[in-house]
Amino acid sequence: MHFGFNEMMWFAVLIVNFIIVLAVYRFMGKTGLFVWMAIASILANIQVLKLVEFFGWNITLGNVLYGTSFLATDIISENYSKELAHKSIWVGFFAMISMIILMTLSCLFIPAADDFISEPMKAIFTVIPRVSFASLIAYLVSQNFDVWAYHFWKNKFPDTKFIFIRNNLSTMTSQLIDSAIFTTIAFAGMYPFKVLVQIIISTYVLKWLVAFFDTGCVYIAASWFKNSKVREM
Repeated sequence: MHFGFNEMMWFAVLIVNFIIVLAVYRFMGKTGLFVWMAIASILANIQVLKLVEFFGWNITLGNVLYGTSFLATDIISENYSKELAHKSIWVGFFAMISMIILMTLSCLFIPAADDFISEPMKAIFTVIPRVSFASLIAYLVSQNFDVWAYHFWKNKFPDTKFIFIRNNLSTMTSQLIDSAIFTTIAFAGMYPFKVLVQIIISTYVLKWLVAFFDTGCVYIAASWFKNSKVREM
């Protein structure tokens, strides 16, 4: 297993994303996490278009950024309520669907003779309806399941020291659901079943790693909230 530039970049991006999520929460409170849900939902759907090699696999970017949306809902679930966590999911959903509609309309304009960005914009934002539908459905189902599962395990293990149980069991399961739904809806019939399974496994492994490493962030956020160090807006 070769640990090269892309692998180092992946872990660097992971750390940067965690720092940003904690920063917006520390200085903007739950409002910052709502904003992050919109940012992560939009940018992850752009990053996913880039294909890179990671430990010999061809993977798409966006897994880290998308994974932090689950981190955001887990922090909201831990420190606030299930209702607010569900609201944050709809913020992300509205951001995704707004981007799809508005950028698709933008690409319909006839470019000027001196325009140089129209074709690259079309390549990025002219979405395949089936893939867009898969992304939206996977997001809604997996995110809502994550919130439900987090509170299910929180009721079973309410003590703060058990954050790792509710965070990991909820997110790791919801990420599997997300990968399975998206891959099945987006690519069923285009690839053999064996290939679909490989895609689900490879994307899930990366999302699993994000879920594993983000546990410390939930502990930090819970400590800040308990000690009144979060600046709410």
